[in-house]
Amino acid sequence: MNTGDLSTLLVWGAATAFTVALIAYSVDLARIADRAQKRVPEAALAGAPGGRPATAVAGSEAQSAPGRSVRAEGIARSTTLLGLVLLFAGIVLRGIAAGRWPTANMYEFTIVGVFVAVLVLTIVQRRRVIAFVGVVVMGISVLALVLALNAFYIQADQVQPALQSYWLILHVGVAITATGIFTVAFAAAILQVLRSFREEALAAVDAPAVTVGAPRRSDRFRAWVGGPRFGWLEQVPGSRELEALSFRLNAVAFVLWTFTLIGGAIWAEHAWGRYWGWDPKEVGTFVAWVVYAAYLHARTTRGWSGRRASYFVFVGYAVVLANFTVVNLVVTGKHSYSGV
Repeated sequence: MNTGDLSTLLVWGAATAFTVALIAYSVDLARIADRAQKRVPEAALAGAPGGRPATAVAGSEAQSAPGRSVRAEGIARSTTLLGLVLLFAGIVLRGIAAGRWPTANMYEFTIVGVFVAVLVLTIVQRRRVIAFVGVVVMGISVLALVLALNAFYIQADQVQPALQSYWLILHVGVAITATGIFTVAFAAAILQVLRSFREEALAAVDAPAVTVGAPRRSDRFRAWVGGPRFGWLEQVPGSRELEALSFRLNAVAFVLWTFTLIGGAIWAEHAWGRYWGWDPKEVGTFVAWVVYAAYLHARTTRGWSGRRASYFVFVGYAVVLANFTVVNLVVTGKHSYSGV
């Protein structure tokens, strides 16, 4: 077994460890949801003060007795750390086998990007585990590793002369780091939207009922999220706190993405004699930059907050993923380095 094969084996081991972590996070979330739903009848028997539904009482009680699975949470933490160690070792051995910085193709971009995303998740959850965010990030990570190993994999080898530059470390490395941070911010934004819908549903219980016309789809979704099935949302941070978390992560990632755009232009001038050539990858990177710039501008100067701001995050992350997958696999350009 050579170094490249050992690297691949370690990446498979990391994928396995992350799968176990995903299952553990899912069990923890299911346990929390089940406990929150079971406590609704108890709260109803006790009487819901202020006219609030039993789900709201159940949520407040769940804050002091969340009913989470301590064992599942411990397994999730330990297997996540194990996967990080295995994946880091696999990345290092991949670089040794190739004799270069391991970020020159889709396989290497994916495994390093997953490492960054899971590392950021571990840092964010070092004090408090949010099972839902863990499920989303680990789910994306496992899917990405499986795709990398089965669809994107190529043998470790040297790269074409245009990629033999220190910009391979700076430009591509920063892009990978930004993508990993965007992933965790995306998961936080999803939870923020769900939490805000539930907060509005519970607040509407205390407000006078006003019925004008047929209920909108958003109203029906709000009522659904405000029901007992989503009682576990009472145990996660508030929507404003989640929005702040997503904003901080996106702000850091946006700075890195800006450097990616600028560094790519400088590298393009060195390699191809022009700063900008409307290559599909360049256009995709710029579109993602515009979306996230609009998000930061709308939130900081226009007062956009809540779900309106989070929708920018969804669009921006979708553009980032499309720029990595569709542009590399479907569209032909100078950046097509998929190797498949």
